[in-house]
Amino acid sequence: MIRFIVHYGIHFIVPILIAWFLYRKRFKEVLVILWLGICIDLDHLWANPIFDANRCSLGFHTFHTFWAIILYFCLFVYPKTRILGLALLLHILADGADCLLMSLQL
Repeated sequence: MIRFIVHYGIHFIVPILIAWFLYRKRFKEVLVILWLGICIDLDHLWANPIFDANRCSLGFHTFHTFWAIILYFCLFVYPKTRILGLALLLHILADGADCLLMSLQL
């Protein structure tokens, strides 16, 4: 249960807080972009099985690899793509927290 709360809290609650406190004037726009970061989970569609609750996404799925994460950092550094990069990095953070909690069996 803690895995579920942490994982989906980072996916859905943390973006609300970031958009509100850091981008209040563009809150709705930024929030939607941050939530759309979850779209990188489309790479689950070519995995077998598509969903495995006990599989760590990091390093397994195409958009969750080391090279993809480097690209997300590059997007984050560049001001025009910073919010998109942040959205993708938040997704990686959520999945990383899930992997950590899974390894701790929480």
